[in-house]
Amino acid sequence: MKYVLLIIGMLCGLFMGGCATIPPEAPELSVQLGLRISAVESAHNRLLEDFFAEKRRQIDHYVQEVWMPVFTREFFSDPKVSDMWGQVVQSQDPGDRIKFMTLVGPRLQDKINRKRLELIQPLDELERIIKAKLKAEYDNMRAINNSLTAYLQSAAKVEENRRRYLAMLGLSEKGLDTFVDDTDKAVDTLVGTAHTMEDHVKNAEKFKETVSAIIETLRK
Repeated sequence: MKYVLLIIGMLCGLFMGGCATIPPEAPELSVQLGLRISAVESAHNRLLEDFFAEKRRQIDHYVQEVWMPVFTREFFSDPKVSDMWGQVVQSQDPGDRIKFMTLVGPRLQDKINRKRLELIQPLDELERIIKAKLKAEYDNMRAINNSLTAYLQSAAKVEENRRRYLAMLGLSEKGLDTFVDDTDKAVDTLVGTAHTMEDHVKNAEKFKETVSAIIETLRK
């Protein structure tokens, strides 16, 4: 994106010298820039998708390798479950173990699925919002470039249009990269070191709060 903005800036620089002479190559350069904007947008979207895919993989690994063992250990430490499991172990009937696993297994899996969904859904929503914002910015850049192209091709007076086009180029530099960085840090916090289920719950809540705050900022 910075590359594209640089070229747009160079085009606008043609108008800042106060000279009304427009180089004959300028209209063609502007047309080529329009094509370049679309190519950069596609690349930007692919990078964004790869970023969120990696964040989902990190969350999946966290749920399977970090959260689930702690959850399972605490689940079986519950006195009622522990007593029931003790009876099953001492039973000579293999059917008792099958019955126990049939009863407990689906409940454990449901808890695991719910935890994954709880952590993945905010990322899905955030990705949709950032993509929409990204598209809006590139659409704005294309609109600006189309106006520049028309301006160059019509050879309008430079000084009369200079300020209007520079004002149009006031794109937000809060930048989507900032929100991507914040998301990266939020996931790192989630999958970071935690020794108890209470720690995992706190990390998950902090993760969801951070992502929700990013979403709310993007919606403003």
